[in-house]
Amino acid sequence: MQRPGSPADSAQPHSVTLIGSVQRAMRLLECVAGHEHGAPAKQLARETGLALPTAYHLLRTLVHEGYLRRDKGLFFLGDAAERLSSSGAQQKRRSAVVDTLAHWRDSIGVPVYYAMYRDGEIEVMTVSDSPAIPAVEEWADFRETGHAHAVGQCLLSQLDQDVRRDHLRRYPVRHLTPYTVRDDQTLLRRLERVRRMEPVVERQEYTLGTVCAAIPLTVGTTAATIAISLPLHQAERLLPAVRQLQAEVGRHLGSLAIAISI
Repeated sequence: MQRPGSPADSAQPHSVTLIGSVQRAMRLLECVAGHEHGAPAKQLARETGLALPTAYHLLRTLVHEGYLRRDKGLFFLGDAAERLSSSGAQQKRRSAVVDTLAHWRDSIGVPVYYAMYRDGEIEVMTVSDSPAIPAVEEWADFRETGHAHAVGQCLLSQLDQDVRRDHLRRYPVRHLTPYTVRDDQTLLRRLERVRRMEPVVERQEYTLGTVCAAIPLTVGTTAATIAISLPLHQAERLLPAVRQLQAEVGRHLGSLAIAISI
């Protein structure tokens, strides 16, 4: 690290390389983050080992870009830096969910799916599988075929009647296999019979040779689900596996609720 006042740091700011400028700016950001009540330029320059002219130049640039703000001669983290921090926290929570699903995949021996109903659409957020435990191939768009798979049926069962009908107007029932539900009314009657917090089971309705089950998760007004699938020749494992998953979900409901709210 260059010492304060050394020739390299006393050079004009424009003479440093782009990478050098980024390194210096990041050091300043880290230093400011360590001062909850703000710090003046001279202190920041001293703590980062930067010459005062270089520190001033970079601090002004960071303020202009919104990464810092200046108040009464003190520098604080700005809105842009706070957004970066928030995004990092969200990514950390998402990573925790991915790790949790991978643990369930390995401990139960099934592929695990996490999905939400958001802005009128079925969104599969994460699928945790492996070569030895493959997920169902999405041969027909999951968003458009919610009537036929456990993920979609579970999400639709958590919605009110008007929202369900709106979804089916946009994505009407269509036959994917001989086992797919026949029409909208049959599906709506089935969804009405789904008991709260009970798994939704689907057998070969989306794709032949596959059975699936999904567990409902509702946080506030957000509908979500954790689901599993198995090949037909392992169908006897489906209910024990989904009950095991349901117990695991119950133990991790707090962290999953945070993920749903992201």
